[in-house]
Amino acid sequence: MRMFKVSLPSGVRYWTVVDDDLAFVPDADAYLRHLRLGRDGAELTTKSYAGAIALFLDWCARTGRHWHVGIEHLGLFMTWLAHAENDPGRGTPAFEFGRVMTGPGSPPVRGARRINVVLTAVRGLAAHAVSAGSAPGRLMPMLYELADDRDLPEAARREEGRIPWRLRARHRLHEPDTGIDRASDDDIMAVVKACRSARDRLVVLLMARSGLRRGEVCGLRRSDVHVLADSEKLGCAVVGPHLHVERRDNINGAWAKSRRQRMVPLDPLVVRALDTYEFERLEHREAAGSDFLVVNLFRPPLGSPMRPDAINDLLRACSKRAGLAGAVAPHQLRHAFASNLADAGGSLDEIAELLGHRSMASSEVYLHPDPARLRRAIDAVAVPRSIEQAHK
Repeated sequence: MRMFKVSLPSGVRYWTVVDDDLAFVPDADAYLRHLRLGRDGAELTTKSYAGAIALFLDWCARTGRHWHVGIEHLGLFMTWLAHAENDPGRGTPAFEFGRVMTGPGSPPVRGARRINVVLTAVRGLAAHAVSAGSAPGRLMPMLYELADDRDLPEAARREEGRIPWRLRARHRLHEPDTGIDRASDDDIMAVVKACRSARDRLVVLLMARSGLRRGEVCGLRRSDVHVLADSEKLGCAVVGPHLHVERRDNINGAWAKSRRQRMVPLDPLVVRALDTYEFERLEHREAAGSDFLVVNLFRPPLGSPMRPDAINDLLRACSKRAGLAGAVAPHQLRHAFASNLADAGGSLDEIAELLGHRSMASSEVYLHPDPARLRRAIDAVAVPRSIEQAHK
């Protein structure tokens, strides 16, 4: 079992699962095709899910189980997933692949977060197959149990007095709270200073000061950016410099994760970076015909929209020139933006809206203040004079 990329005549691409004879696995392909076309999921989402489903189907094949039976033994699959080799279906001998050592042994190959992602894909496969009639309905109680909403954050509960019921996954590992994986302000400034062009500085600042994902940066069109104080003549009622993030199918593979269009205000630092970049872009004739905001100016194909993977290369190079211990990643810049918003007093709904989160629960992690802010909160509490005198 392995992943396989499918390109449709319309230009839409998605990932599926094929067997050793390169034949589509019907149930997996139906689900992944529905995820991409019916649910408007991202191509990268189908790639992640296809890899996860390939792991599950490969385990079922190696243990002599039909995947319907494999659903009944997800606990065993989770153990195999944690300790099995990391490269299924690529020439690893069967007697070596999937070997699980008892006792202390070596550390797990996959962590709780990755295992939970795989389980999410497997549950989606089973639920779609049951709804399509290609799998028995008895599989659903093996995957889910009924639960109420009392364990949800207050913001995620319904306002009605009645207790709503929902399905809760039976199989899930606890993911340790590792805190916010954010870039420090000093690291961000070091990366900005290490940039060798106005375009590169703009890319970094759009993530660090506007909270954009790398796919959203690469998918921006010039018409999405409004830097005037009044954009009414452009047909936009938003006041002040801002940009619009909109999901599109882009030729460079860039993809806005959220289906909902959002507006992000721009601060003076980003506006200044945009102005500088426009002058730099005018020096390259190849970029004149492209409506994409961020394009290749220094390497072929000149004038083509920048690909998301190139942003990772850019950050690695800048981090190395800046002398940082490790490379700053795109998501760390976005997390820094959200954390700075929270530390500046931004509310949960403001953070969720600016990040493009569908649920405010996704933004709650950023409300954990940093140690310096906790210290300031303690220092701001006045000490009663009577207590102060008693300790003299």
